[in-house]
Order: sequence, then C-alpha cells, then structure tokens
Amino acid sequence: MIEQRTFDAVTAAIRTVAEEEVVARFRRLAEGDVSEKTGPLDLVTIADRRAEERLTKELGALLPGSVVVGEEAVSADPGVLERIRGEAPVWIVDPVDGTSNFVAGKPEFGTLVALARGGEVFASWTYVPRLGLLATARRGQGAYVNGERVGTAVGGDVLRVATSQYAYLDAQERRGMDGLGIDGVLPRPCSCAGLDYLELARGELDAVAFTWEHPWDHAAGLLLVTEAGGASTTAAGEPFRITGGNALPFSVARDAATARRVVGLMAPGNAR
Repeated sequence: MIEQRTFDAVTAAIRTVAEEEVVARFRRLAEGDVSEKTGPLDLVTIADRRAEERLTKELGALLPGSVVVGEEAVSADPGVLERIRGEAPVWIVDPVDGTSNFVAGKPEFGTLVALARGGEVFASWTYVPRLGLLATARRGQGAYVNGERVGTAVGGDVLRVATSQYAYLDAQERRGMDGLGIDGVLPRPCSCAGLDYLELARGELDAVAFTWEHPWDHAAGLLLVTEAGGASTTAAGEPFRITGGNALPFSVARDAATARRVVGLMAPGNAR
C-alpha cells in the first residue's frame, strides 16, 4: 500500500516535525502553552497542536487522496473519527503520546503515526526522540527498532504487563485490573502507550492490558507488535479493531495464548 520512497519520506517527516515542534519545546513550555481538555488528567500543549497541524498537511501531501484522523482534530470535532471507517487511506496520528510526561519534563513521550485502510493497519511509526528510538512496521514485512528486526519475548517465570492507570479507571475496571495481582504476574501502570508497545515488540514486556480504544494510541503499536510475532484479543475473544466497538478490556501480548490469559485474569471470576 505504501512504496519504499513514500515510507522513507514519512519517516523523515515524522522525525523533523517531532524535533521542531515537540522536542524544541521540551522543558521549555511557557505559561499558557498547556491546557486541560476534559480534566486535569487530560492535557494538551501547543506542541500537540502544532505537530498535528504539520503532520496533517505533510502526510496528506505524501499520499494524495488520503485523510487524517488526529487526536486533537477528533477532540475538536468528534465527527473526524468517522474517516477511519471510510474507503480512503487514513493516517492515524498522535502528535505527542505521553503528554503528561512531556509536560512534566520526562523523556517517555513520542509521536505515533499509522497508515490504515478499511480498518486494517498497513504501516506504522513510533518515534520516541528523547530516548533515541524509532520503531517501524509494514504489514507482512516485520517490525524494526532503529533499523534492527525485533521479536516478542518467548516467555519466562514472570508475566510482565503494562496496564491502564488506576486514576483513569472506574470501579469495575479497577476490579478487573486487580485480577492481575497474582503470583507470577508483574503489572505496572502505563504512562506512554506507544513506548509500552515498543517494549513489548522487542521482548521487554509480555503484554499490555488496556481499557480504552482511541485508535491514535493503539494503531501504530498494534501493527508493530503483530509484525513482531504478537497478537491481540478483546473481552469478547476477538482481535482488537481500530474502528472501535471493541469489548473491553483488551490485551496485546507476545502471543495469542498470553493475550487470552491476560484478558481472562481481568474477567469476572478471574479465570487463571
């Protein structure tokens, strides 16, 4: 769906925009550069807005006829999300994944871009500039971090799982996450979804377990992990869909059996 020349141009554009609009403002945010969207846990900065504006323009130019679904555009107009179900190629953009970390001056933030059509992701980019990481994937062509092919973990004595943060969960969701609190499972909260997917793809995590389905948070990582050998499942036992309507929670893991186990632990009765 995407030629090598275009793929490389997208990579270059993401690097440039992230460096000029995001990294240039890291630990340099001025008063008024940060605001709340829905509350104190949902922040947006001038870097988010400027980076998404530039990526929207540049990605559209690189693939004529394509459309963009960006986090900030959907926040301003929820109807934009419907583009993901259309026939046109769609760029799914999270300009600053881990905005809270970015605001706090922590390096665990990144820029996520995925290219999809008809609900299927065909290419993805995860750029974590302050940690020097660039992860890419194309359907059927493997997953790469800094140019080296990566693969998910083969398993071990402890199941390492990144989870939704408690502060964002309701009572029922918290009970589900509590199901991961057993011997042999080591859960930790997610603070940057894109980075957790990257770590999962290269074997540093065994699974992620999430309770929300915003496509800009998951599309890039989902393809990356799948191409690295992993799999996803929802509470309904189906693969996660970027078009929404998933039964939550869901897990993406090193393999299908691990994804099913993680979701099972969060289900009523906490089946082992």
